[in-house]
Amino acid sequence: MSDCLELPVRLTPKASRNQVGGWVCDDQGQDILKISVTAVPEKGKANKALIALLAKHLKIPKSDITIIRGETDRNKILKINNISNDTLKALCP
Repeated sequence: MSDCLELPVRLTPKASRNQVGGWVCDDQGQDILKISVTAVPEKGKANKALIALLAKHLKIPKSDITIIRGETDRNKILKINNISNDTLKALCP
């Protein structure tokens, strides 16, 4: 296990369903995980839904996931504690 990993995420709030969509490549060639949540982006509801969904998929406590950049942006950087890079890459094909 690693101490912590930084995970770039592109969040889509107000989606039709909660889902981890898959990996995409941005303009700089960096892998970004697409995630959709049904919650609205008001008062941190979408961010809380993002953390809850990702924690459920990774089978880790929500407290192991924090948003370190992009609180009010759809592009976010998450810090995830106590997870290996292999587990993270296997999150979705």
